[in-house]
Amino acid sequence: MWATLVHVGGIFFGFLPALIGYLVLKDRGPFVRAHTATALNFQLTLLIAEVVGWLTSWLIIGFVIVLAVYVVKIVFSIIAAVKANQGQWYTYPLAIRFLS
Repeated sequence: MWATLVHVGGIFFGFLPALIGYLVLKDRGPFVRAHTATALNFQLTLLIAEVVGWLTSWLIIGFVIVLAVYVVKIVFSIIAAVKANQGQWYTYPLAIRFLS
C-alpha cells in the first residue's frame, strides 16, 4: 500500500511524497524500498526536466517540454502505482538513477 501511495502522491505533490516515503519507509522491506527509491529517482528526473523547460520557456520548446513532463508524470506514475498495488516490481523508463 505504501509503495502505491508514493507513486500516486508524485502526480499531485512532485518529489515530496517519494522523498518522505524513502526516508521514512525504506526499512520496511526490499519491495517498499525499491519502489520508493524508484519513485524518487523518477520524480527528481522530472524535476530537472521541468526546470529546463521553464528556463527555456522564452522559446516555444520550453512549454512543450513542460507539457511533456506533466503527461509523462501522470502516465508513468499511474502505471507504477498499478504495478506496486499488484505486488510487482517496476522501474520507470528514462529515469536517472540517483538512488539504488
